[in-house]
Amino acid sequence: MEVSCTDQEVEVETVKLSSNRLNDLKAFDETKTGGKGLVDKGLTKIPLLFHHQPDNNKKSHSEHTIPVIDLEDVVSKDRSKRQGVVSRIREACETWGFFQVVNHGIHECVLEEMKDGVRRFFEQDDEVKKEFYTCDQNRTFIYNSNFDMYSSPALNWRDTFVCYLAPNPPKPEELPVVCRYLLITLTNFQLNY
Repeated sequence: MEVSCTDQEVEVETVKLSSNRLNDLKAFDETKTGGKGLVDKGLTKIPLLFHHQPDNNKKSHSEHTIPVIDLEDVVSKDRSKRQGVVSRIREACETWGFFQVVNHGIHECVLEEMKDGVRRFFEQDDEVKKEFYTCDQNRTFIYNSNFDMYSSPALNWRDTFVCYLAPNPPKPEELPVVCRYLLITLTNFQLNY
C-alpha cells in the first residue's frame, strides 16, 4: 500500500487527511487484517500510513524506567501502606500512562495461558478474525488495528483485541472459539476474586 499526497484535504476530527490518505486508511481498515495481515501478504516496506514524525523532544530511553507497582501492600491492614500503593499508581498513570504490576496474585501458568490464548487468536485464519473486527465499543469482544485510525496523524503498528468481562460477563458465543475457554475462566476468576 503506497500513500501519495494531493492538495485535496478532508477534515476528519482533528487531523487533516489528503483524499489519497483517507482512501488508503479506508482500504487498510476494510482488509480487517491489521498489521499482521500486511506482513502475512509479504509486505517488505512499511507503508507511509505508519510513518510518525520524529519527536525531537524525546529523551534517551536510558533516562527512563517503567514504573513497577508492587501490589503486596494493597491488601494490608495498614492504611498508609495501601495509600502508598494508590499514590504510586496515580503517579504512574499521570506521568507514564502505564506501569508494570508485581505481586498481583495471578499464577504464572494463568499468565502463560493468557499469552497463548492471544497468540491462538492472532494466528488463526483471517476470515475467522474478521468476524470480530470492529470499532464498536459496545461489543463484548473487539478486534481492530487502530481504534483512532481516522483521527491520529499516523497509525501504530499494532493489532489489538479487548474483551470486556465486567460488569456483564460475555456470552460464550460472543467469544472466539480459540480463546473462549480462557476468557470464560478469567470471567469466573474475576467474579470470584
